[in-house]
Amino acid sequence: MPSGMEIFTHSGPSHLTTVDWKNPHHRRTVAASLVEGAYKIERDRQQNLQGHEALAPPWWEFFHFQVSHVLVDDVDHSIFGVIYESKFPTSYFKHSELKAPRYVMAFRGTLTQPDTRSRDLRLDFRCISNRLHESSRFQLAMQSIQNMVSLAGAENVWLAGHSLGSAIALQAGKSMTKMGFALETYLFNPPFISAPTERIKEERVKHGIHMASSVVKAGLSHVVKSRNNRNTTKEEDPFVVLASWSPYLFLNPADHICSGYIGYFEHRKKMEEIGAGKIERLALKNSIESIFSGALGKESEPFNFLPSAIVTINQTPAPDFRRAHGVEQWWNPNFHYRSMVFHFSN
Repeated sequence: MPSGMEIFTHSGPSHLTTVDWKNPHHRRTVAASLVEGAYKIERDRQQNLQGHEALAPPWWEFFHFQVSHVLVDDVDHSIFGVIYESKFPTSYFKHSELKAPRYVMAFRGTLTQPDTRSRDLRLDFRCISNRLHESSRFQLAMQSIQNMVSLAGAENVWLAGHSLGSAIALQAGKSMTKMGFALETYLFNPPFISAPTERIKEERVKHGIHMASSVVKAGLSHVVKSRNNRNTTKEEDPFVVLASWSPYLFLNPADHICSGYIGYFEHRKKMEEIGAGKIERLALKNSIESIFSGALGKESEPFNFLPSAIVTINQTPAPDFRRAHGVEQWWNPNFHYRSMVFHFSN
């Protein structure tokens, strides 16, 4: 027998019987539910649950979506992503005030079941080493996203992901933006690859570490670029291009996997307030790894680099890490949150 957490009517957002697509909370709930559907469809496959026994379909059917295509990893043959298609007629999307997607491409995170654990953990390590984009899973995701945008248009396609899946969606969203297609993107608990400074309780110490890091990175970047005599224009600067894309980030301070983004954005705000915005903008474009790659004549964009973002922070205390990291928190209608909006200015 499946647990209550597996059944949509017990643990899903069944309260949302009517979706107002202009309401960002409704859009967040739908995106999180479709990501959960990507988890559930792989669990159904592993447990050989089909027909009326399958637990996944309610997670998308409740919101009038259907599965158009599933993305299958070429190594462990697991389903890691789902392309959903809206059941609403084409005429429904002709109203310019609607924000409803025709297609949503949703990517699950790491599963600890034996069938998927090994491959997912290897990809987690690729994420840490900034090599996720080299994996066949990411390449398949990118190919599918490009095909879907070519078919339906960028304005009709959403990206969504949780944990490892949000890392895929993040990297894909950056790549599509550089191609001229800024897709609406929902990133739930995206991994932040850096030293765990958010665990430091003393705010002055933490801010001092961030400040020192920014100054060092800005200084090294200036030296390396001067030595290489690089004179890129605004049109050539990929960071200026990325500023046009503002993904939605959903973070929990008790989740050490994603909480680094909170300090990342709060530090940017403090640097602007004390008049050190120029230093921070230069540091923002670089990690220590990317600076030294530049010194060797290689380009290496920082994994965490996000010029612009709409950030939601869940401030409801989490009883444990699983709850802090879980995607189910994002369809809870009663959680307490605060928001931050950032736009990179060159």
